Amino acid sequence: MRSGRSAGVERGRVTPVLVVMGVSGSGKSTVARLLAEKLGWDMLEGDDLHPETNVAKMASGTPLTDDDRWPWLHRIAAWIDTRQSARRPGIVTCSALKRSYRDVLRRDGVIFVHLTGSPEQIRDRIGHRAGHFMPASLLQSQLDTLEPLEPDENGIVVEIGRPPAEEVAEVIAQLPPGN
Repeated sequence: MRSGRSAGVERGRVTPVLVVMGVSGSGKSTVARLLAEKLGWDMLEGDDLHPETNVAKMASGTPLTDDDRWPWLHRIAAWIDTRQSARRPGIVTCSALKRSYRDVLRRDGVIFVHLTGSPEQIRDRIGHRAGHFMPASLLQSQLDTLEPLEPDENGIVVEIGRPPAEEVAEVIAQLPPGN
Protein backbone atom coordinates (compact mmCIF):
# COMPACT_ATOMS: atom_id res chain seq x y z
CA MET A 1 0.00 0.00 0.00
CA ARG A 2 1.31 3.40 -0.86
CA SER A 3 -0.73 5.43 1.58
CA GLY A 4 -1.18 5.66 5.29
CA ARG A 5 -4.96 5.68 4.81
CA SER A 6 -6.55 2.33 5.42
CA ALA A 7 -9.98 1.01 4.65
CA GLY A 8 -11.96 -1.69 6.38
CA VAL A 9 -15.35 -3.20 6.80
CA GLU A 10 -15.54 -3.21 10.57
CA ARG A 11 -17.96 -0.93 12.37
CA GLY A 12 -16.78 2.67 12.33
CA ARG A 13 -14.54 2.19 9.32
CA VAL A 14 -15.12 3.10 5.72
CA THR A 15 -16.22 0.38 3.32
CA PRO A 16 -13.49 -0.42 0.78
CA VAL A 17 -13.94 -0.07 -2.95
CA LEU A 18 -11.16 -1.08 -5.32
CA VAL A 19 -10.77 0.88 -8.55
CA VAL A 20 -8.82 -1.38 -10.91
CA MET A 21 -7.15 1.08 -13.26
CA GLY A 22 -4.81 1.19 -16.23
CA VAL A 23 -4.78 1.63 -19.96
CA SER A 24 -6.91 -0.48 -22.28
CA GLY A 25 -5.55 -4.01 -22.50
CA SER A 26 -3.84 -3.99 -19.10
CA GLY A 27 -6.15 -6.69 -17.75
CA LYS A 28 -8.54 -4.62 -15.65
CA SER A 29 -11.62 -6.73 -16.34
CA THR A 30 -9.89 -10.06 -15.76
CA VAL A 31 -8.18 -8.97 -12.54
CA ALA A 32 -11.32 -7.27 -11.21
CA ARG A 33 -13.45 -10.34 -11.92
CA LEU A 34 -10.94 -12.63 -10.16
CA LEU A 35 -10.66 -10.24 -7.20
CA ALA A 36 -14.46 -10.17 -6.90
CA GLU A 37 -14.57 -13.97 -6.88
CA LYS A 38 -11.78 -14.27 -4.28
CA LEU A 39 -13.09 -11.54 -1.98
CA GLY A 40 -16.81 -12.14 -2.49
CA TRP A 41 -17.34 -8.49 -3.44
CA ASP A 42 -19.60 -7.08 -6.14
CA MET A 43 -17.89 -5.95 -9.33
CA LEU A 44 -18.85 -3.38 -11.95
CA GLU A 45 -17.31 -3.11 -15.41
CA GLY A 46 -16.84 0.66 -15.62
CA ASP A 47 -17.03 0.60 -19.41
CA ASP A 48 -20.71 -0.35 -19.03
CA LEU A 49 -21.36 3.16 -17.69
CA HIS A 50 -19.96 4.95 -20.76
CA PRO A 51 -22.59 6.90 -22.68
CA GLU A 52 -23.22 5.47 -26.15
CA THR A 53 -21.61 8.58 -27.65
CA ASN A 54 -18.32 7.72 -25.91
CA VAL A 55 -18.46 4.10 -27.08
CA ALA A 56 -19.14 5.19 -30.66
CA LYS A 57 -16.33 7.75 -30.53
CA MET A 58 -13.79 5.21 -29.27
CA ALA A 59 -14.99 2.52 -31.67
CA SER A 60 -14.36 4.94 -34.54
CA GLY A 61 -10.78 5.45 -33.34
CA THR A 62 -11.30 8.90 -31.82
CA PRO A 63 -9.79 9.45 -28.35
CA LEU A 64 -12.07 10.77 -25.64
CA THR A 65 -11.60 14.30 -24.35
CA ASP A 66 -11.83 15.32 -20.71
CA ASP A 67 -15.32 16.66 -21.43
CA ASP A 68 -16.30 13.22 -22.72
CA ARG A 69 -14.98 11.53 -19.59
CA TRP A 70 -16.45 13.68 -16.80
CA PRO A 71 -20.05 12.33 -16.99
CA TRP A 72 -18.71 8.76 -17.09
CA LEU A 73 -16.45 9.36 -14.09
CA HIS A 74 -19.36 10.86 -12.13
CA ARG A 75 -21.44 7.74 -12.87
CA ILE A 76 -18.65 5.58 -11.47
CA ALA A 77 -18.34 7.88 -8.44
CA ALA A 78 -22.08 7.50 -7.80
CA TRP A 79 -21.69 3.71 -7.89
CA ILE A 80 -18.85 3.97 -5.35
CA ASP A 81 -21.01 6.17 -3.10
CA THR A 82 -23.87 3.68 -3.31
CA ARG A 83 -21.56 0.80 -2.35
CA GLN A 84 -20.14 2.67 0.60
CA SER A 85 -23.53 3.93 1.79
CA ALA A 86 -24.79 0.35 1.76
CA ARG A 87 -21.57 -0.76 3.52
CA ARG A 88 -20.94 -3.28 0.72
CA PRO A 89 -17.37 -3.51 -0.59
CA GLY A 90 -17.00 -3.40 -4.33
CA ILE A 91 -14.63 -3.44 -7.27
CA VAL A 92 -14.94 -1.26 -10.36
CA THR A 93 -12.82 -1.08 -13.49
CA CYS A 94 -11.91 2.38 -14.75
CA SER A 95 -8.93 3.57 -16.75
CA ALA A 96 -8.50 6.50 -14.29
CA LEU A 97 -5.63 7.73 -16.45
CA LYS A 98 -5.15 11.16 -14.86
CA ARG A 99 -4.94 12.23 -11.27
CA SER A 100 -7.79 14.67 -11.90
CA TYR A 101 -9.95 11.70 -12.98
CA ARG A 102 -8.95 9.78 -9.85
CA ASP A 103 -9.81 12.86 -7.78
CA VAL A 104 -13.44 12.48 -8.92
CA LEU A 105 -13.41 8.89 -7.62
CA ARG A 106 -11.28 9.44 -4.52
CA ARG A 107 -12.98 8.88 -1.18
CA ASP A 108 -11.90 7.37 2.10
CA GLY A 109 -11.84 3.64 1.52
CA VAL A 110 -11.14 3.81 -2.23
CA ILE A 111 -7.98 1.94 -3.17
CA PHE A 112 -6.62 2.32 -6.70
CA VAL A 113 -5.10 -0.84 -8.18
CA HIS A 114 -2.91 0.27 -11.10
CA LEU A 115 -2.13 -2.49 -13.59
CA THR A 116 0.95 -1.46 -15.51
CA GLY A 117 3.19 -3.01 -18.14
CA SER A 118 5.25 -2.24 -21.19
CA PRO A 119 3.52 -0.83 -24.28
CA GLU A 120 4.58 -3.99 -26.12
CA GLN A 121 2.87 -6.27 -23.56
CA ILE A 122 -0.30 -4.23 -23.72
CA ARG A 123 -0.35 -4.03 -27.54
CA ASP A 124 0.01 -7.80 -27.64
CA ARG A 125 -2.92 -8.25 -25.22
CA ILE A 126 -5.13 -5.87 -27.21
CA GLY A 127 -4.30 -7.77 -30.38
CA HIS A 128 -5.53 -11.02 -28.85
CA ARG A 129 -8.84 -9.89 -27.40
CA ALA A 130 -12.12 -9.95 -29.25
CA GLY A 131 -15.31 -7.99 -28.98
CA HIS A 132 -14.04 -4.82 -27.29
CA PHE A 133 -15.00 -1.42 -28.68
CA MET A 134 -11.59 0.13 -27.92
CA PRO A 135 -9.26 -0.29 -30.93
CA ALA A 136 -5.51 -0.82 -30.52
CA SER A 137 -4.98 2.45 -32.40
CA LEU A 138 -6.05 4.39 -29.28
CA LEU A 139 -3.48 2.79 -26.98
CA GLN A 140 -0.85 5.45 -27.64
CA SER A 141 -3.25 8.26 -26.74
CA GLN A 142 -3.96 6.50 -23.43
CA LEU A 143 -0.26 5.98 -22.74
CA ASP A 144 0.35 9.67 -23.49
CA THR A 145 -2.45 10.67 -21.10
CA LEU A 146 -1.52 8.28 -18.27
CA GLU A 147 -0.35 9.86 -15.02
CA PRO A 148 0.89 7.04 -12.76
CA LEU A 149 -0.24 6.91 -9.14
CA GLU A 150 1.62 9.34 -6.91
CA PRO A 151 3.01 8.28 -3.52
CA ASP A 152 0.26 10.23 -1.72
CA GLU A 153 -2.51 8.33 -3.53
CA ASN A 154 -4.06 5.32 -1.81
CA GLY A 155 -3.03 2.64 -4.24
CA ILE A 156 -1.30 -0.55 -5.24
CA VAL A 157 0.82 -0.86 -8.39
CA VAL A 158 0.90 -4.29 -10.04
CA GLU A 159 3.18 -5.21 -12.93
CA ILE A 160 1.31 -7.29 -15.51
CA GLY A 161 2.76 -10.16 -17.49
CA ARG A 162 2.19 -12.95 -14.98
CA PRO A 163 -0.81 -15.21 -14.76
CA PRO A 164 -3.78 -13.10 -13.58
CA ALA A 165 -4.15 -15.27 -10.44
CA GLU A 166 -0.67 -14.16 -9.35
CA GLU A 167 -1.53 -10.51 -9.96
CA VAL A 168 -4.69 -10.95 -7.88
CA ALA A 169 -2.75 -12.62 -5.06
CA GLU A 170 -0.37 -9.64 -5.04
CA VAL A 171 -3.29 -7.21 -4.71
CA ILE A 172 -4.91 -9.19 -1.90
CA ALA A 173 -1.59 -9.42 -0.03
CA GLN A 174 -1.31 -5.61 -0.11
CA LEU A 175 -4.83 -4.81 1.07
CA PRO A 176 -5.05 -3.33 4.55
CA PRO A 177 -5.95 -5.76 7.35
CA GLY A 178 -9.66 -6.36 7.69
CA ASN A 179 -10.37 -6.38 3.99
